[in-house]
Amino acid sequence: MKTSKTPQPASSAIIERDGRYLLVLRSNPPSADMYAFPGGRGEEGETPAETALRELFEETGIRAEKPKLFATYDLPGREDGPGSPSFRLSVFKVKADATATAVASDDAAAVGWYTAEEIETLPAPDSVRECIRRLEAERTGQDA
Repeated sequence: MKTSKTPQPASSAIIERDGRYLLVLRSNPPSADMYAFPGGRGEEGETPAETALRELFEETGIRAEKPKLFATYDLPGREDGPGSPSFRLSVFKVKADATATAVASDDAAAVGWYTAEEIETLPAPDSVRECIRRLEAERTGQDA
């Protein structure tokens, strides 16, 4: 059987409130038991921005709008799993109601708001760490 080498589309959403970022603790691969921005695989006919908004709502119950592309990553499949998919991850900054409460659901084991310093101590994908460094540089007006 021939397998496709085309990366699968995936998207995630960044929400920042008062210097804290919304992260979910993943319960399923890829990135199981790691903290990441809410997100997941794209569905047929969905744009990357639509995927980010849908996944954010499914995993946290928060509805957002105005997705703005922040970063893209080509994530290879796991080396320990032959045939594991690779992903083209689109990361969006989104706007949400400042009073909306995040509740873990779907494949999110937990949700929380974390500072950049706290995120440095959490198990998180490199893409999340890179985004946080860039976001903090933007937020504080410094170069990344």
